Amino acid sequence: MPLLYHSFFHLLFIGIIALFPVVNPIGSSFIISPFFTGLSSAEKRKAVGKITFYAFSICTVSLFAGQWILELFGISIPVVQLAGGIMICKMGWENLSSDKKQTTSTMDAETNLSGYSHIENQLFYPITFPVTTGAGTISVLFTLSAHSISSNRSDDLMNTAAILSAIIVMCILIYIFYLNTKNIIHYLGSNAEAIFNRISAFLIFCVGLQIAITGIKSLMK
Repeated sequence: MPLLYHSFFHLLFIGIIALFPVVNPIGSSFIISPFFTGLSSAEKRKAVGKITFYAFSICTVSLFAGQWILELFGISIPVVQLAGGIMICKMGWENLSSDKKQTTSTMDAETNLSGYSHIENQLFYPITFPVTTGAGTISVLFTLSAHSISSNRSDDLMNTAAILSAIIVMCILIYIFYLNTKNIIHYLGSNAEAIFNRISAFLIFCVGLQIAITGIKSLMK
């Protein structure tokens, strides 16, 4: 039994370490921060709660049925990586396009994103997928799922529980950081939001490009 618990915590630790860089709740929180412009505290809490639920659903489905779904539609992981990478690159590029666009986009955010009803249809796409949980997250969960398979039923259940626990930990982090992004930016200074939006946009473009290149390399093999 102690060995079983050791395996649980070991896989839990591996799951958190593997998921944290691809989910990146800290960096993603700054990227999606402009979407929350104009929301009240209650509306933001409701929006973040839905994002967290969507993220948990995507991760859980990927863990248990993701491979089967891809096989059903004849889609490979490299194709998911390539498509997800392109979508992420597109979002990063739009935020980096020009200084003039940055000022107009801030005004548009204040007018178009004021109120929960205007952001509701964006909570799943693009905020949850692919920004929060994209192709990288799905790939990592497929890998963890394959790594956790055991011929022993109790070991298999314990390993699956460990990965689910890692997913829950990541969702808790998503909720905390997404809900408190404005407080973090306010604490860092008045110009922090513009700086972090620019840096995050560049990083998300690079992450998308890296995911896309990884998919291309896998397809070429």
